Amino acid sequence: MSPAGFFASVNAAFDRAARYTTHAPDLLAHIQTCNAVFRVSFPIRRDDGSLEVVEGWRAQHSHHKSPTKGGIRFAPGVHEDEVMALAALMTYKCAIADVPFGGAKGGIRIDPGRYTVTELERITRRYAFELIRKNFIGPGLDVPAPDYGTSSREMAWIADTFAQLRPEELNALACVTAKPVGQGGIRGRTEATGRGLAFGVSEACRDLSFMARVGLSSGLAGKRIVVQGLGNVGYHAAKFLSQGGAVLVGLAEREGALHHPDGLELEAVMAHRTATGSLLGFPGATDLNTSAAALELPCDLLVPAALERQITESNAARIQARIIAEGANGPTTPEADEILFVRGIQVLPDIFINAGGVTVSYFEWLKNLSHVRFGRMEKRFEEDAFARLVRAIEASTGTTFPDQERGRLVHGANEEDIVNSGLQETMVTAWHEIRRTQDRLQGQVDLRTAAFISAIDKIARSYGDLGIFP
Repeated sequence: MSPAGFFASVNAAFDRAARYTTHAPDLLAHIQTCNAVFRVSFPIRRDDGSLEVVEGWRAQHSHHKSPTKGGIRFAPGVHEDEVMALAALMTYKCAIADVPFGGAKGGIRIDPGRYTVTELERITRRYAFELIRKNFIGPGLDVPAPDYGTSSREMAWIADTFAQLRPEELNALACVTAKPVGQGGIRGRTEATGRGLAFGVSEACRDLSFMARVGLSSGLAGKRIVVQGLGNVGYHAAKFLSQGGAVLVGLAEREGALHHPDGLELEAVMAHRTATGSLLGFPGATDLNTSAAALELPCDLLVPAALERQITESNAARIQARIIAEGANGPTTPEADEILFVRGIQVLPDIFINAGGVTVSYFEWLKNLSHVRFGRMEKRFEEDAFARLVRAIEASTGTTFPDQERGRLVHGANEEDIVNSGLQETMVTAWHEIRRTQDRLQGQVDLRTAAFISAIDKIARSYGDLGIFP
């Protein structure tokens, strides 16, 4: 795909879905238009004293809800069209997950591996300064998060820069999410996208009619999975799917891939990669020379969790998975979608299945605005109430619960419990909304189109509630 093609492919998916709606053409055109793009270039001083000009972007796709929300990526291939496309995907993702944000995305065109930590801090803080100066960031304006090449460290730098430049802002910490817990972050955010993917896949596997359609038995247990990408999303997706009973038969990273039909132990593979610098050579597994080769391995579930455009018309006919769960943004091209649909392979689209990150970011934003940790006020009350109930049961039955069972029964929800519960509820609800849309259209559309239809309808209602485009 050319640099000018990613946003067009998102709009192509939108247009495919829009044909199944009754909304006015001018409303549909407004929804898919990118509202604003900020481009900036600035000099930074390298540690050796030299100067380098850095380019960056921030796109705000939709203001039907405020603030806008989306990650910031550091990558050498970042360009304006990519940022606009990712911002659009965020708009639809937030709508599907019932998260009250418009979509946004940012990026800086650098290879973070070429810079020292102090250089990265200077780049991040200067980029944040430029966003602040142009009112492209703030708790009620636009709330960034990490993406490819960034982490909680960069978010902490951005939050600190914002607080210094806006000392009067009581809710300054809410200007960015996925911060370290000690800097206003929330427990469960790091693993949220991978955990949300596992929740979504598990719910899909419980859907009897859906699993019959793909020719698999219900339930996650025993399903063979292949995961491409062992970053934050791929690692946690593999971890939680394995804990749910799935068998990890393939893993892929940039240096190549592993295959073992009897299953790979994730932590052992990660330890091997840490020790050797590569997945390859793991005892008992077969090495594959390219990451892309893992996409064609025999499996029940494929999780592309690396970058966009991994499944294309050139390899879609060789995909052996029955279900694809898009952990990355845009890993499947529109041409590949058509091939997979004809072959009966079901794609759990990115705008649904990787919505866990923005969902938990929403929880963090709420926490920052409320200035109180989830569970702080009710946890002890719940535990006391549960303990009284257990004592009453023991007294009436003449039995005593073992200490471990007692501890489980009287446990009050802490912050991470509440976050994970809310995340699971979000993913389960979104799955059934998408499936109802697909069923209403009697299977004429794939899951991606059904998800876009759901998103379009929700965004259109937002404008209708405002008296715009009735």
